[in-house]
Amino acid sequence: MPTTIDLNDPDAVCAAFCAGGEANRESACRTGSIDVISAPGRLIATGDLHDNPIHFARLLEVARLRDGDDDAERAHLTLHEIIHPERLINGVDFSYRALARVAAVKAKHPEHVHTLLANHELAQVLGSGIIKNGVRVVEAFNDGLDYAFAGEAGRVADAIADFVRSMPLALRVHTPAGDILCAHSLPGPAMMGRFDPSILSRDLTEDDYQPRRGSAHLMIWGRGYDDEQLEDLVERWGINLFILGHEHAPDGAMLVEPNALVLSSDHDRGVYLPIDLDCPPSVGECLSRVVPLGD
Repeated sequence: MPTTIDLNDPDAVCAAFCAGGEANRESACRTGSIDVISAPGRLIATGDLHDNPIHFARLLEVARLRDGDDDAERAHLTLHEIIHPERLINGVDFSYRALARVAAVKAKHPEHVHTLLANHELAQVLGSGIIKNGVRVVEAFNDGLDYAFAGEAGRVADAIADFVRSMPLALRVHTPAGDILCAHSLPGPAMMGRFDPSILSRDLTEDDYQPRRGSAHLMIWGRGYDDEQLEDLVERWGINLFILGHEHAPDGAMLVEPNALVLSSDHDRGVYLPIDLDCPPSVGECLSRVVPLGD
């Protein structure tokens, strides 16, 4: 699958989403609803991206995932919350382009790119209402498809929906210092009574995507984690460190005690966290190891 796509050609764009979806489902790292990798190697962990093309290009560079990069230096890379940027063109959102590029990179590097399910992508395919800075983002995205593809917009939207539904819910990383879970979010404490913790060890079902009751939906929309809830998930899942997005981190990264790191990769102070899987950072070391994505 080429990583260069004619983003105005509905056939090329649909082919990219189809290839990305197949790579999500069929990659060797996929186990049930999640991707699973182990040391040795490198991981570039990220937060929400929201169609920041400069930061996306920088992440491909540091992960050695560009055309011509040495295969031996390739790192694992998480990508999530790709669509719905703040900057629109005459009120129209063209971030389908960013999502198509991500699908193409996943198809080219199926074992190293991990496209985590996030709330904005799921909201887009479910047609859920989200208002961001006064903009109805689902409608603005649909306007972009209509403008670019006219009568073919529905076919492209279907291909996007298939790609989003193929996305893993999380990336689990086995390291000598304990397991790391990269996910867009975790269920909020008040939602734990409705949440099925076994979701990480089984395939997703259509019920899991249902608003306000499906476990995938509850997980990717969660906010306000507390120490009791995080300790509960440590016991249930055997996780030492959670690396999350979803919540805005004004400085690019923030710790949520006792063991969660929230990253933002979309704004001017956005960051990523490079991890040597043979020697991952402790929770207390994470903030000192994040790297700015800006100049």
